[in-house]
Amino acid sequence: MPLHVPPAPAPALRSVLTALGSPTAVREARTPSLRAAQGPTTPELPLPVHVLDRITDQGLSATRLAGWRFLIRCGDRSVAAADTMLTPDGWAFSHFFEGPYVTSTERALQQAEALQQPYQPRLLSLPGLYMLTLWLHGDTTADGAEGHPAGTDLLVPLAPAPPGIPAHRPFGVSELLPVLTHRATPLPVLGPPVLDSPAA
Repeated sequence: MPLHVPPAPAPALRSVLTALGSPTAVREARTPSLRAAQGPTTPELPLPVHVLDRITDQGLSATRLAGWRFLIRCGDRSVAAADTMLTPDGWAFSHFFEGPYVTSTERALQQAEALQQPYQPRLLSLPGLYMLTLWLHGDTTADGAEGHPAGTDLLVPLAPAPPGIPAHRPFGVSELLPVLTHRATPLPVLGPPVLDSPAA
């Protein structure tokens, strides 16, 4: 089923379009693939980037909106991504980047399109675990900038994922959060738990 991509704030999109149209911004970006792109480049698939700062023992999570990310498409593939951030003056372009998370995000979105249920795609970052997931939110009408992971939502770890957590396999929030809780707290000598079964 088609994903319900939330609309990005207009100023965030404008800031990315302005940066793409600036030879200086593109030239100074550490993105060889963007500088070498042949043909027009367009920002697509805006995704709100939420940060998971902490996970409690009860599995409850506190998230905050960190910005909006756009995949930069040239031809039939994404060659880079652009991040925006909220400043005192409103949404502003932050930086371009490329690397494994760009292709991994594109792949995860394609996988999500094949699911039998509609979702609103978001990104969920877990800085403490150096982990990024595609967060598939079940409420497709929700404000993409608000909310927290519901137990029925899906999280798809993007590659590279932490050891023991397979990338590109959808897990229910209620299944993955307990594992992440253990990862985020001091562990005995036995080592971290391994997640080896995907959500149904």
